[in-house]
Amino acid sequence: MHRRTYLATGLGAVTATAGCLTTVLGTGDGSGQTTLDPPDDQQYDSSDLPYPAHGQELPSFSLPDPLADETVHSEDVDGTVVVTAFFASCPVECVRLIGQLAGVQQGTVQRGIADDVTFLAITFDPERDDAAALRAYGEQMNIDMDAGNWRFLRPESADRADAVVDEKLGVTFDRVGAGKSDRLPGYDFRHLSLTFLRNPSGIVERAYRTDRPDHERVLEDVATVVDASTE
Repeated sequence: MHRRTYLATGLGAVTATAGCLTTVLGTGDGSGQTTLDPPDDQQYDSSDLPYPAHGQELPSFSLPDPLADETVHSEDVDGTVVVTAFFASCPVECVRLIGQLAGVQQGTVQRGIADDVTFLAITFDPERDDAAALRAYGEQMNIDMDAGNWRFLRPESADRADAVVDEKLGVTFDRVGAGKSDRLPGYDFRHLSLTFLRNPSGIVERAYRTDRPDHERVLEDVATVVDASTE
């Protein structure tokens, strides 16, 4: 079954608001080898979810990094990888999400594991999130771009964003009408808040289904996966 269709029909009640789409949380046993055990709060097997979850392979993708002026091929990114999606004009949910992940990034620097972890933050609003906007957003969100382990990725078009973020990764988003804030000229998004922790073998260790992933918990998960892969 198509992942997006399953999200709409297979997980029961869905609450949607501009900026965030909320469903029941669930992951479960997958088929790949993982370092972390399934989370205690799992309600569904990974194969029944509309996005890659514990023990499943994270789909590969290729997207431009406008700040480095090159294309990133996810399968070529070594080590432990944290992947999420956002849009820079988001007034609330993405601010919380990226803010928490910035804390995780800072933790990797402090622990001396920054070279073993890569953060890939994909915008699904390429129309507005050009290189200048992403650079300014990184500064606003206290991303340490000098650490060399955070990359903003920008699909070439809205259709490409839909193909990678929504269809491949299962991070659903829908463009809606004019926003209610001057920061959102013309349109806004309803979207899922989802962050993946991928191990060096390309398998999902965690799918954090929240716009407020606890940065200390995520950092501990990241460090555990890094330690297991570097022993």
